[in-house]
Formats: sequence, C-alpha cells, structure tokens
Amino acid sequence: MRLPRIPFLDGFLAAMLLATGTALVYPPLGASGGWLHLEHVTNFGVAIVFLLSGAGLSRANLKAGAANWRLHLFVQSFTFIVFPLLGLLAALGLGRWLPPELLLGFFYLCALPSTVSSSIAMTSMARGNVAGAIFNATLSSLIGMVLTPLYISLWLHAAKQGTPLLDQFIKIGEQLLLPFLLGQLLRPWLGEWIVRHKHITSKVDRGVILLIVFNSFCDASAAQVWTRNGVAPLLITMALTGLLLALVLKLTHLVARRFAFNTEDEIAAVFCGSKKSLASGAPMAALIFAGSAGGTLGLIMLPIMLYHQLQLIVCSVIAKRYAQRPALVQHVS
Repeated sequence: MRLPRIPFLDGFLAAMLLATGTALVYPPLGASGGWLHLEHVTNFGVAIVFLLSGAGLSRANLKAGAANWRLHLFVQSFTFIVFPLLGLLAALGLGRWLPPELLLGFFYLCALPSTVSSSIAMTSMARGNVAGAIFNATLSSLIGMVLTPLYISLWLHAAKQGTPLLDQFIKIGEQLLLPFLLGQLLRPWLGEWIVRHKHITSKVDRGVILLIVFNSFCDASAAQVWTRNGVAPLLITMALTGLLLALVLKLTHLVARRFAFNTEDEIAAVFCGSKKSLASGAPMAALIFAGSAGGTLGLIMLPIMLYHQLQLIVCSVIAKRYAQRPALVQHVS
C-alpha cells in the first residue's frame, strides 16, 4: 500500500535537516577552512544562482503586471516597512531573553525581500493575480539588494558594531547584482533552455542554499554556539517566527480587504506581502556577515530557516482554500 505524500515534507527539507544534523555531529567537514572549503565554493554558487535568475526573468511577464500600482505599493510597504518595524518591536520586547545574534537574525528575517518562486507558485495555485505576483516578487528582490544591507548596517551601527556600508554594497553588487544583470543580457541565448530545464535550475538554487546552511551551521557547531546558548532561546525563536507569520498573514488579509482589492489581487497581496526569501537571504547573509566572530552566522540564519518552512506549510493550506472558491461564470450574449 502506497503511503500518501505529505507536501511540505519534501526532499529539500529532508536535505536541510541532514545538513544541520551533520553539522552538529561533525562540524570540521563543512566549516570555513575545513576539508571542503565551502566558504569559497558558495561564493561561486551564489553568482551562478543569480545569473540563472536573471536569465530566467521574462520582461514580458513584468510588463503584464506593472500597471497595478496599488498592489505594488501594498506589497513593498509590507515587505520593507511593516516587517522591519515588527522586527524592531520584537527586539525591544525580547532583548533580555534572546542572545544578540538571534535578535539580529530575527531583524534580518524582517528586512529581507519577498520570495519569488513560492510566491508565484502559491498565487497560481490559489488562482490569483499571477502577473502581479511576478512583478512584485521580482521588484522586491531588486529593492532588497539595497534596503536589506542598509537596514542591517543601521542595526549594527546602533549596536556599535558598525560595518562599512559601502563595502556591503560592493559585495552585493559583485556577487548578486552583476550576475543578475549578466543573466538578463544572456537571456536571448539561455532563456528557453532555462524554461525547458526548470527542474535543473531549481536544484542548483536549493543546492547552493544547502551549502550555505551547512557551512554556517558547521562554523556555529565548531564555535560551540548551540551548547553555549542552550535550548530556551531556540524555542523562543521558533515561537516568535510562528507568531510573526500568523500576524503578518492576518494583517495582509485585513488591509487588502480594507483596500477593496478584488480576490485575485488580494491573493497576490497576501502571499507576496507575507513571505520572506531564504533564496536571497542565505546568499546575502553569507556576504553581509562574512567573517562573523564565533560562528554566529548559524544563529543569524536560524529565524529565516524556520520562517521559510513555516510559510510553505501554512501558505500551501491557504492557497488550497482560496482555490476552492467558485469560479466566475462569464455569460456570452
């Protein structure tokens, strides 16, 4: 008898659990300066991911969704204003219970752009405004290359751990933006191949994320970060990410109704406005927090890793509920 498949227990989650488990058991394998030298491998992988992302971006799809300015304003405001404010409020309220690295990680989660692939996939599954989702998810990724390091720089400056903002922008430009723009230039030659082999590019994306996660968790284990902080901060972080997702999903839904969006726009607003991108977050964290002392990158990335899986589980349920609504019947006279 064949067991039913549980959608959110996919190969990527299993691979991530295996990577983190291996990092806890034998950190020298993937630690920086270790056998695999992943700190160098991941830099090349990140560039390839963003090159493929640029080459796979259809300008026609962007143009199709560009006119709906109310939807764009809604999504980008939630992504880069409401989320960071919630992150600041959480930091003020929980500063005494969480180590600084986890507080920074939670704010980093709130400062990230929205997802691209899963936002579009959920919107399509729910029969929403797919063109609007494509435009907003892509716009969010581009804005995030500027605003995310800016927000983190302001946070670190306030914590008197200032890091040169110009250096961060140069790293982001070299490792993310330039490959993305190069991919756009190569789209006439690579675009059709990427469409035909979407499963390959998806595996490349996920493979690079797994390498970054493995490297950061190995560094954290080697520095005894997990044993040093204990279990309580991790449990608080899990509860906090779940509460954040529930709050933002409720807010996006209520505000979209207040704006009198039609159902298709509401769906795109809820999914694009509530999601955060591990695909962008992992590479940017590796660049922004490169050389972080004591293997703290693992703690910084923990909130986005937890939020990523939660949003897939919860939003897939919501998408299926949206999809069950009756289809509009058009009468031809």
